[in-house]
Amino acid sequence: MSGERAGEGRLARRIADLILANGPITIADYMALALGDPDDGYYITRDPLGRAGDFVTAPEISQMFGEIVGIWLVEAWRALGAPLPVRLVELGPGRGTLMADILRVIARLAPSLAAGLDLHLVETSPALRARQAAVLASSGITPSWHSAFAEVPAGPMLLVANEFFDALPIRQFVQADGTWRERVVGLDDDGRLAFGLGPGALVGDAPARLLREAEPGAVLEVSPASTAVMNAIAERIAREGGAALAIDYGHAETALGDTFQAVKAHAFADPLAEPGSADLTAHVDFGALARAARAAGAGVLGPITQGDFLLAMGLLERAGRLGAPLDEAGREAIRAAVERLAGPQQMGTLFKVMAVVPTPIGVAPFPG
Repeated sequence: MSGERAGEGRLARRIADLILANGPITIADYMALALGDPDDGYYITRDPLGRAGDFVTAPEISQMFGEIVGIWLVEAWRALGAPLPVRLVELGPGRGTLMADILRVIARLAPSLAAGLDLHLVETSPALRARQAAVLASSGITPSWHSAFAEVPAGPMLLVANEFFDALPIRQFVQADGTWRERVVGLDDDGRLAFGLGPGALVGDAPARLLREAEPGAVLEVSPASTAVMNAIAERIAREGGAALAIDYGHAETALGDTFQAVKAHAFADPLAEPGSADLTAHVDFGALARAARAAGAGVLGPITQGDFLLAMGLLERAGRLGAPLDEAGREAIRAAVERLAGPQQMGTLFKVMAVVPTPIGVAPFPG
């Protein structure tokens, strides 16, 4: 299969050397190296966001997205009995745009929460930490940065994870000859990185019916890293109180399919070409996240589609208020942002929203 020649690129050469020494590696290990290598990893060496980067996230499309997330956090905090002090936590905060919008809404709607919150950002990229510090400077709140969620101090928390879980490493298993074998990254005869099948046995908690009915060649993706993070978040919420909101693209329930992809300069790329130069992601399995949260003793709301969430929380009304004083070009830009965020052919259906709360707390717009 196509991929990068072992002699091209410093990180590619190191990965090739690792494979030559120890044999093929899992896709999870490949993702961890390509994204998080301390010298050449994608998230360590660049700001990937915006028009000049490789992709654009919802907060960069419009302030309306972050404002609605902020409104939901205020409502969740009130439903929890308005605990103070409270940790406000974001996993993978990007440029800080989402958090800036959230803080602005909290200051306006819940001054006591704004005065009693303690801001924590979980971010591994030095470049993005610097950008976050600059963007959030005007808020008057100084964040604490962490490399992992486990470093966030104990206590009630309001947590947001927007397009965080999609970048956590996955493992892939392929149905072959009546069994499940792990897909790995090795080297082909020309020294290029290439996919192959290893002897690894199936891991994860996929529904038995799904596995039983799988056709030869079917691919199952599991993300032990994602379920471990969600389990830790949910365990803390169940024990200490709080709420978490996860927003990402993926499946509402566990499903079969190969969704491993690379994005570079706003276009799909070969995931094995030039490791460290492109974003690597996979669709999030919200079914697995929900199972992990419930196993930790927390309650799960949703998932529902991003479009349903935003529209129920007042996206159209907010768009109308923002557009009222603008000219036609300005209103058209807002209409385009609404369509991109909530339209079924854009982000509205592919992206899902799920909340984790202490049972039996319920927060709109999630049913029941």
